Amino acid sequence: MIEKQLYSACTSILIGKKASIDGSIMIGRNEDSKAAWPKNYIIHPREMHVDSQIFKSNANKFTMPPLPKLAYKYSATPEWTLDEGYFEEDGINEFNVAMSATESAYTNDNVLSIDPLVADGIGEEAMLNVVLPYVKTAREGVLRLGQIVERYGTCETNGILFADLNEAWYMETAGGHQWVAQRIPDDSYAVVSNQLAIQNIDFADPENFMWAPSIVEFVTQNNLNPALDGSFNFRNIFGTDSLQDQYYNYPRVWYGLKMFSPELEYTPTSNDMPFINKANRKLSVNDAQAYLASHYQGTQYDPVGNSSVADKKRFRPPVSLAKTQESHVLQLRPNMPKEAAGIQWLAMGVAAESTFVPFYSGATQTPPDSYHNAQATFNPDNAYWVYKHASVLVDAHYGLFESKLQDAQAELRQHFGKIIADTDQKVMHYSDIELKTLLTKVNFQNAELGLTKYRQLTSELITLATDMSPLNYKHDTNL
Repeated sequence: MIEKQLYSACTSILIGKKASIDGSIMIGRNEDSKAAWPKNYIIHPREMHVDSQIFKSNANKFTMPPLPKLAYKYSATPEWTLDEGYFEEDGINEFNVAMSATESAYTNDNVLSIDPLVADGIGEEAMLNVVLPYVKTAREGVLRLGQIVERYGTCETNGILFADLNEAWYMETAGGHQWVAQRIPDDSYAVVSNQLAIQNIDFADPENFMWAPSIVEFVTQNNLNPALDGSFNFRNIFGTDSLQDQYYNYPRVWYGLKMFSPELEYTPTSNDMPFINKANRKLSVNDAQAYLASHYQGTQYDPVGNSSVADKKRFRPPVSLAKTQESHVLQLRPNMPKEAAGIQWLAMGVAAESTFVPFYSGATQTPPDSYHNAQATFNPDNAYWVYKHASVLVDAHYGLFESKLQDAQAELRQHFGKIIADTDQKVMHYSDIELKTLLTKVNFQNAELGLTKYRQLTSELITLATDMSPLNYKHDTNL
């Protein structure tokens, strides 16, 4: 198994509870792979199996026996087909543990020559399936996945996001069997883009760091640490600093710092940007979504802006790009009842041209007509294809259609914000069963609201585009 190639362009954000405007913890990511590769959105119910279950991957030969007999309820966004693997990617379980897997990254050759990737080890496509249904806290999630990597190895280098009602964690794997994780400080945020990002590990602070038990011995025995001062910088020991990083990865981190910490003086190709940062303001869920939907706007590097062709080609890709399958922000709100604490904000297709629809994680099901049974070809009833349809139309005439898209997005943000605020006021007065019914109903209404608005948008755009053919002409009255 080789490292993921250039088309893997996921970007992640993690926000601590004291760094957010409402005290919530947020983790989010763009899932980027293919331009026309639909996703479903489902909820797996809690299930007690009579016999122990065995997980078998469709992507490689990874097999994991046995799984616990009790699997907790959790949400997920699997592929339209399981032929190439599950790729469930993101979800929140019944204990309000959120997980997003994965942020693809790269291990350097020094490490891979000693601890190579394991062809039949665990990969991105399987991680959610074998972790999220079996943990009650974010820390448990990190430890469970870490133990799996140690035992079975991994076929990829990845970053994995975890959160619960108390804290957020970012975990990274490297080589075939190594891993570390860092707790995001409550007053801080982090942005990551296809590189190993965690820096100095404090082995005397297990409250804020976790690691593979043999990692220090592995690094020491194999003379892998380049630090002159003896510090243990995971990024420098295991990661890369290549031209690909400079033009493909660092700029997306730079843009996140530009958005939230503009006082920091870095360039798009700086290789020393910190993993942990503090914003110049409290961050909202809209801020997290705006980063995941960004494309270097306001700079000369915007591929759809007014910059020169040379500048447009300089940095690829932006945070939001055509190969995004879905984008998500998993928001956990400690001040809310259990069933209403988690919200899975989900934007199908390209985040910059889609809309983040809020789904309470306490619901019992997702809309079957629009979020299940996606197919590879266009289907006007499917949520992925509804949002992708609008995206394709906007791309064809971006300068003319951008304002109409942004008006639709702003209208939906306001509607969704009001619906969440109104629903939050009601939840205190419902029993658990009544609350699950209410939240399921609200989720279905939110889904339909987004789809209705985008169908209206595409109808308007198609009508406007009918007179924009290159075969058109202006009537010359002088003839």
